[in-house]
Amino acid sequence: MRMDDLPGWLPSWCVDQLGNAPVSVLFEERSISAVFGLRLADGLDVVVKAREDDGRAASCLVAQSHLAQQGFPCARPLTPVVGVGDLAVHAEQYRPGGDLLLGDSPEIAVRYAAVFAQLMSRLADVVVAPPLPNPRWVRWDHGNSGLWPAIDFLDSQDQSAVPVYAVDAAERVRSRLLAADLPCVLGHADFEAQNLRWRGGEVWIVHDWDSLAWQPEAALVGAASAVFPKTGPATLPPIESSEAFLVAYQELRGHRFTVREQEIAWAASLWPALHDVRWEALHGTTTASSDTVGAQADERLRRANA
Repeated sequence: MRMDDLPGWLPSWCVDQLGNAPVSVLFEERSISAVFGLRLADGLDVVVKAREDDGRAASCLVAQSHLAQQGFPCARPLTPVVGVGDLAVHAEQYRPGGDLLLGDSPEIAVRYAAVFAQLMSRLADVVVAPPLPNPRWVRWDHGNSGLWPAIDFLDSQDQSAVPVYAVDAAERVRSRLLAADLPCVLGHADFEAQNLRWRGGEVWIVHDWDSLAWQPEAALVGAASAVFPKTGPATLPPIESSEAFLVAYQELRGHRFTVREQEIAWAASLWPALHDVRWEALHGTTTASSDTVGAQADERLRRANA
């Protein structure tokens, strides 16, 4: 990406908030957020993130700042959240490097669970307004009349493309999750392999703090136990790997889930994958990996008592 291709507001924003204009572009990524890696005139490398202002960003940034101050491996925010039109924008440290930890074995699951347990322990000390609405892939608590959270560009598609098993499983999972009656806590809701980097066997950095959520602890852990190996299309790790993640998390946190919490964890382990299956079906990008979701749905539903 060239400097000339940057959004028109970005150079002056950097001067106002960081004291220097950008002189080169290190990288640019676009998904839910637009993310720009920039080198400033004083030589400092920063990351600027801009996303639709849905009211979540300020709480997420406070939590990220708290964890960075406590020494947790995440980028330190450099600015507050600043409104730019309908965008919420902030800058943070650029922390390059590290490698993906790939695999979905129980041994890999335990390593991810250790990071998630530390993360959740640190977040327990953070007091912020709940970052609502929750990210759409864990928004089973939405107030819409239908099964799925409202997403206009998906809802306008022909829903018959969504596999019948995914709709049935999602209905059962959502019913079980809404009946949980468990207190909500702050947690990372996009704990995928692609959002972490590792060095020398230790986690180097955890990314994507825009994806904090306000859900029961067991549900957040259950979701993480299913998405930890994910780097692309809809899929699930083996059942025994999700189980290893859940067991390790509880041991590390020193808290054994009740039977109800265990069920909620297994229910939540299925919802993000079902969301992905629907997303891909409505975009016409379904891959063979999504077959894993269908193959595991019955067992995960059984464990969820759903």
